[in-house]
Formats: sequence, C-alpha cells, structure tokens
Amino acid sequence: MGIVIAIISGKGGVGKTTAVANLGLGISKHGKSCAVVDFDIGQRNLDMILGLENRVVYDIVQVMDGEATLQQALIKSKSTDNLRFLAASQTKDKRVLNSQKVYRLIQELKENFEYVILDSPAGIESGFEHTIEFADAAIIVVNPEVSSIRDADRAIGILDSKSQKVKDGGEVAKYLIINRIVPYMVQSGEMLRSEDILDILNIRLIGKIPEDSGVIDASNQGKPVILDKNSIAGQAYERISARLCGKKVDMKDIESSSDTSLLKKIAGIFK
Repeated sequence: MGIVIAIISGKGGVGKTTAVANLGLGISKHGKSCAVVDFDIGQRNLDMILGLENRVVYDIVQVMDGEATLQQALIKSKSTDNLRFLAASQTKDKRVLNSQKVYRLIQELKENFEYVILDSPAGIESGFEHTIEFADAAIIVVNPEVSSIRDADRAIGILDSKSQKVKDGGEVAKYLIINRIVPYMVQSGEMLRSEDILDILNIRLIGKIPEDSGVIDASNQGKPVILDKNSIAGQAYERISARLCGKKVDMKDIESSSDTSLLKKIAGIFK
C-alpha cells in the first residue's frame, strides 16, 4: 500500500499547487510510482501547471460517482512514465464530496501507487477536511510572513483533530516547506526567519524554496520548474523530493546566501 500525502496551506497563494506538481514529478523521477490528485473541486489549476489541461476527459467526481473507472480518468505525465494525474471537476463544488466516496478512492490509489499526493483547496472548509481525512502525512506550505503562518497553524489544528488517523489513536506525520524565501529580506528582518517559523508551528522542516521568477514562467508553459536544472527553485524541489524518497540530503542554507543578484543591488541603492 502506498503513502498518502496531503499538501495543505491554510491560505491561498503560497505556492501549494506548484509544490504538488513539482514534488510529484520529483518523486517519480526517483523511480517511484506517484499519483497527484486535485482535490480543489471547482477550481482546477493543477492540470495547467502539469501541462495536461487538454488531456482531461474524466475527473475525480466522475470516478467517485462510478461514471468512469480510475484507470480511465488517470492521465499520464508527458515527462515520466511513473507519474499519473487525476483532475478536479470544474462543474461541481466541494459539497459533492463525502467520506465514504473519498475513502474508496484513496484506497484504490494506495493499491496502485507508492506515493499519492493530494492537492488540498485553500482554506479550512469541507474540501480541506476531506483532503486530510485519510492522509498518512501532510506537508504544510507557508510563505515567511505572519498571515501565512497564522493560517497554517489553524490548518494544523484541524489536521490534528479531524483526520481519521488521529481518530484511530495515531498521528499524521507533519512536514514544513517554507516557500518564496528572499535571502536579503530575511537578513534585513522584512521576512520571518525559518527558526521563528519553526518555533511557532513546531513541525519538522523538510525544505526551503527560494523566490524564483522562473516558477511563473514554468507554470505558464505547463512545465514544472523542477525540469529546469538551472532553476534554484527547481533544485530545491529536487532536494525535497529526494528526502521524501528516503534519501539523505543536507538542508541548504538559502536564507544566509551571499547572493549578489541585481535585485539585491537595486534594493541597496534605495536604503
């Protein structure tokens, strides 16, 4: 049986869906079979980041309602044979989900893949609760800012009280990704340090991702940034993917980088 990982954030706009696409691809590049599932019913975005929007025929709701089989709905990645994608519905809303249907879907996915990654909707309403309900682990994605950390803390609270694993007396493993780090802003105190974030959330850090304009370009092209070997964000996703596959990879100290980029030089002029 595979492991189910829910990617959550608490608030929108922190890069959660981008993380799902890149981690799914990264894990599959390490030779593991992986399925990424868009649970953001009515707000389909993961298909575009993966470059698969034109290949969607059946969606998650049709599978749960028995209108299509899982094998019919799963879409093969253009980049690797090990990755499959299950799209969200654009015509339904989160009220169509119920625990019994979600459980059956998750169990079938676990039987067919080593890793199942669920893209949770932003916020902490019913769609979020169904995403985390049968997860074995959760990765919380945050930006180094107070509002993102506060909302993530609330999401962790729900995860620790409403997941099935907790109801059964266990615990959902929790990991943290700090996204969109700008080193000089951390050093100047304009962004929170990772140490401060970890003190607040008290969960294990699995990766830091620097701000990288290439992420937007990659998303627009439908080619996850992890495919760009020159991208600093892509390299960060590659390191996190390796850790998720059980490999020992040192944590790179992004925040104290001695980067002398043009952006930093320009910022210094106006100080």
